[in-house]
Amino acid sequence: MTQKNQSNVAIVTIAVFIATFMTAIEGTIVSTAMPTIIGSLHGVSLMNWVFSIYLLMTAVATPIYGKLSDIIGRKPVLMIGLVLFVIGSTLCAMSNSMLTLILARVVQGIGSGAIQPLTFTIIADIYPLDKRAKILGFNGSAWGIAAIIAPLLGGFIVEKLSWHWVFLINLPVGLLTMSLIWIFFKEEKREHEKLRIDYVGTILLILTLLPLMLALQNIGSSNIFLPIGLTAVSIISIFLFIHVEKHVADPILPLELFKNKTFVIQNLLALIVSGFLIGFEAYIPTWMQGILGLSPSMGGFAVTPSSIIWIFGSFWAGTLIKKMAPNRVIYISLFFLAIANGLLLMAGPTTPFIYFCGLAAVAGLGFGLTITTTTVTAQTVVDPENVGVATSFNTLLRTIGQSMMVSVYGIILNTALARGAAENKNISVDMMNKLIDPQTANSLPHQLLPKMRQILFSGLHNIYVASLVLLVLGLILNAFELKNRKILGSEQ
Repeated sequence: MTQKNQSNVAIVTIAVFIATFMTAIEGTIVSTAMPTIIGSLHGVSLMNWVFSIYLLMTAVATPIYGKLSDIIGRKPVLMIGLVLFVIGSTLCAMSNSMLTLILARVVQGIGSGAIQPLTFTIIADIYPLDKRAKILGFNGSAWGIAAIIAPLLGGFIVEKLSWHWVFLINLPVGLLTMSLIWIFFKEEKREHEKLRIDYVGTILLILTLLPLMLALQNIGSSNIFLPIGLTAVSIISIFLFIHVEKHVADPILPLELFKNKTFVIQNLLALIVSGFLIGFEAYIPTWMQGILGLSPSMGGFAVTPSSIIWIFGSFWAGTLIKKMAPNRVIYISLFFLAIANGLLLMAGPTTPFIYFCGLAAVAGLGFGLTITTTTVTAQTVVDPENVGVATSFNTLLRTIGQSMMVSVYGIILNTALARGAAENKNISVDMMNKLIDPQTANSLPHQLLPKMRQILFSGLHNIYVASLVLLVLGLILNAFELKNRKILGSEQ
């Protein structure tokens, strides 16, 4: 490809890594600063929207950017995303109320929707398939580094500077990334007679995704008609979307992609494993703090081995893809995830911290294998002109998988806590919430702590039973991929 000859591959790879790191650190560092932000802006009731609106906008924008990158090129689309992300970050830093912060996060999220899929797509453009998985592993290490650095950096910024700098640090980092991409990434000018944008399809896609994401986040709402109504809007929109895409000249999401069985199955596997991932990363820290009584930083470090070993899983995926078909690699990855989940199911309320570090390492190997294999396969089994769309769709399904399962896991845990509180007159749900934070747990009656920890343990155990069901679904789905074709041998 021309890009390989003209672009400075090493510097572009570094720029891609920096861009990925910037978005990877965003969620954790904002979470670290959120108590301070709430104290400054006085908006605890709107706190969830600071996170939710960012994820919603990222998910909605992702497929649109993917299609645009196939039409006008990766470079201009990634630059647009970076500019919006930096502008949104600056507006977040300037916010003087929770409402203005949430509106600024809309802009930041729309920018973020370009960064992750476009960085993956650029890697696909500048690296051959036999090297791509290893580079994806290197790029994925940004998430592991972010998992370690974010809590420490966020705490330092809040204590020594101001919460505004949590967002302002994206300004120099974003400008550096834009400069490197602008100067060192070269790509062929794409030939198209006229930029034809599928406006109707784009609107219907937004009307499909936005209500769906909102419905997933409101599954546990006291108003049961809200998620039902939102789901109904999403279902109607998807049928209209399919009808429009069948007849439009240049669809935003080409339907012929879904005729490819491997493409569909690999993306659904990415959704399932991403759902498993959020249960692992979100609730192991809760276990560490609520049951073992460890500090929040120690709770975060319990899952750090997963992020580190993820890199080696990605490198291993690059080797395995050369030797066997994707579905066989997935069997191996699911095996490691099943071991990690089995170890979680066998853990008890007194199981030590080091045990979780060990199973986190096993899970990281499975995550690295699965996510890298599904991404590379999704890119490889489609025509070259659809690589951007394919990559963004893979990213979108991973986001949906996490959003869906975090809601399901939340219902499972809340149900267990409510049941435990109802069965014990001296224990309330509010007390259970305090148990999860080691600082507030000290204010609880000491004699009630063992029983409360047992209730929390029961809820977390149920979450990992649900995770086991996810892995079984993944195993069944992978069995439907009967063609044991090596994707390396099929690359054109």
